[in-house]
Amino acid sequence: MNSATAFHQGIYKSELVRRITRWLDATPHPPLALEITPERVAAARFGRTGPLDGYAVETLPQGAIVPSAVESNIGNAAAVKLAVSNACARLRAKDEDVALILPDPVIRVFVQHFDEFPRSAQEAEPMLRWKLKKSVPFEVDETLISYMRQSPREDGVDIVTALARLRIVREYEALAEALELRPGVVLSSSLAAITLLDDQKPTLLARVSGNSLTTAIVREGILCGYRCTELPAQGLELTPQMLLEEIYPVAAYYQDTWREGVQAVNLTGLGPRLPEFIPPFQEEFHCEIASLLNSAVSGGRVHDDVRPLVERELEGLVGWAMHRG
Repeated sequence: MNSATAFHQGIYKSELVRRITRWLDATPHPPLALEITPERVAAARFGRTGPLDGYAVETLPQGAIVPSAVESNIGNAAAVKLAVSNACARLRAKDEDVALILPDPVIRVFVQHFDEFPRSAQEAEPMLRWKLKKSVPFEVDETLISYMRQSPREDGVDIVTALARLRIVREYEALAEALELRPGVVLSSSLAAITLLDDQKPTLLARVSGNSLTTAIVREGILCGYRCTELPAQGLELTPQMLLEEIYPVAAYYQDTWREGVQAVNLTGLGPRLPEFIPPFQEEFHCEIASLLNSAVSGGRVHDDVRPLVERELEGLVGWAMHRG
């Protein structure tokens, strides 16, 4: 399967997407998933009916993965290859399909409104490439693109578009192919993790990974806003106010567009510092602030068999497990 096909299937595979685009064909459910972040490589194997059969986590040295939509992502090829090899070996992964879950900065996501939008991909893709050519820092000829329709706030149609640079996606695919694995699905960590949100009410996700922050808002099966930015600080230097300032544009856009505020906020990626972020967020949003994984578990959106992944805070793999069914 080529990169364009794999990327196309990855975007459409989300449970959120399935609920609002029933006209789409079913996509594959590889039993093996591999998530790569700046801090670690994590692999998980699932049974045919969904249960977790096993998982493995390998820590990466600092700088081994430097997520970027434009430049090479692999800063320490030897370390990354060893981590991927060790994780897959522990699961006896070989000669099979694999879902690749990549860092958020690799895949750009846009939510755009159109008064009218063509039904055929032959007309739709050139339109999207033309409209977004100034929004991505690489040539359209190098771009993998996937899109979906969803209901707008008013008339017309909203289109969620995901783009990535082909040669960046190929870097990650090559890691799997070196182990005789076939990348059958490609998506970003937050697109996988979004399936863990309670979308019955307007819910904001703020996900920190390395030096990037992904902010997304979902409401009744609709992705209302999405933004991935570089944080001004990491670790102990990151303050609640810094995070709030990065989140504010998406929250303000949602409030202006949908004429209501968010009613829940889920945070992830802050580790043991999470408690110090909750009071400032409550003061700003005046709603429930909770850990993404804790909220998903308490809300019954996580199967018991994937609790080991929850305990390791592997929300990308947990989200993938959930939209595998």
